[in-house]
Amino acid sequence: MEANYTELLAWARGPGFEIALAIFTFGIILRLLEILMLGRKKDYFVARESRFGGGFRTMFSRFFVSGKTLQRSWFIIVVGYAFHLGLFVVLFLFTPHIILIQSSLGLNWPGLPSTLVNTVTIVTLLAMLALLFNRLTHKVTRYLSTLQDYFVWLVVFLPLLTGYMAYNHMGLSYQLMLALHILSVELLMVVFPFTKLMHTFTTFTSRWYTGASAAQRGVNI
Repeated sequence: MEANYTELLAWARGPGFEIALAIFTFGIILRLLEILMLGRKKDYFVARESRFGGGFRTMFSRFFVSGKTLQRSWFIIVVGYAFHLGLFVVLFLFTPHIILIQSSLGLNWPGLPSTLVNTVTIVTLLAMLALLFNRLTHKVTRYLSTLQDYFVWLVVFLPLLTGYMAYNHMGLSYQLMLALHILSVELLMVVFPFTKLMHTFTTFTSRWYTGASAAQRGVNI
């Protein structure tokens, strides 16, 4: 049985990763081209402020939340930040992940201690569960949620869960758990460009465009 796990792990690390990376790269390029091909309408009014200044300001001002918004939606904001920051730490500051990125792209940077990343993983998993619970129990978010929202949650949650279980040698054998972790990451890579996860690549550009358009019209946002 272990031999089968070894073959599965080898396939996930080799052909499986190459296929997922190819689909991921193709999908990202396709989606970005679709956005660029949309173009934008010509402006027929006199700009009241620099597009560059307004766009650049909005890119970063959206990280800060007003007091009223924080009071009204503190749970979503705090837990949401915990999830996003935790995911960033796990993806980019875990030494095995850095080694993978270095082998693929030639980039390298220092990582955090594995025990710290392991703790951050727990926090991130709990944050995701809390966000799911809020989505299911809050009338408005439940009404606005689609099947894609739950699917996206699942494909992000699985790599974190399987990675945590593999690192801590929980559940199944280590080889099988590691293979499942890699396969779950590859599933995430495949669906990434074609779901709402694409906002990872468009958040800052959309913020810049919104801020630039508002600045041209003299609107303070």
